[in-house]
Amino acid sequence: MQNKQVQQYNGYAVQSSAHRLPDGSFSSNLLLERIDNARAEGRYWFYSLDYFKSEEQALRHSSQWARNWVDTRG
Repeated sequence: MQNKQVQQYNGYAVQSSAHRLPDGSFSSNLLLERIDNARAEGRYWFYSLDYFKSEEQALRHSSQWARNWVDTRG
């Protein structure tokens, strides 16, 4: 099962996601897409940013990580 959240932040669509691993932990994942660019070079995928005991923690981490990435590189 994979849960996703989509938000907008400073010109990016931020799609945080988490999926359960066999050991019961959750991997935090992320897709960033520039809102003004429909081409592939405006998409950034990040997998397994970190691992958490709960889905909520994993989603929160992805969202915070995305904001930091956009603020420092975007």
